[in-house]
Amino acid sequence: GLVWMFSSEQARNSLPPAAEVNRPASDFALPSLGGGEIRLAEHRGKVVLLNFWYTGCAPCREETPALQAAYSRLAGQGLQIIGVNVRQNERNGPDGEADIQRFIDQYKVSYPIALDVDSQVDRDYQVYVLPTSVMIDRNGNVRYLLFSAITTQDVEALFNKLQQEPSALR
Repeated sequence: GLVWMFSSEQARNSLPPAAEVNRPASDFALPSLGGGEIRLAEHRGKVVLLNFWYTGCAPCREETPALQAAYSRLAGQGLQIIGVNVRQNERNGPDGEADIQRFIDQYKVSYPIALDVDSQVDRDYQVYVLPTSVMIDRNGNVRYLLFSAITTQDVEALFNKLQQEPSALR
């Protein structure tokens, strides 16, 4: 009994504090920073991390290097990060887009940035605090919600857990 208790405690401690859910992810098509469009459905078959953020958010600035590190390390294994900028929190017009671009350049972000111009995706995913990260499995289901700045290790732990699950897409 003691071994079981210890091993289940170890397994529990290896994952970051996250709300576990299992519901279909709301599809979206949003304009991409720099032009074009980002569609969630185009990433089916990958583990997707949606990260809701804005440039004036201190915890967002804190976690961006960790997200970029996780993306650099895991993109080749099937992780897709999409930064969803909550555009209404930025300055209006081209000045706000310039602020976002400066942020992306400063942190050397290479994952795509979607602009949630009318906050519809923000509402669809019930984002109440920033940053919020949403982990979506390969089948397109929201599995984990994280409501604070996350680390590279957090992303890796959740990605690895979702990658280990059997998938109908394989």
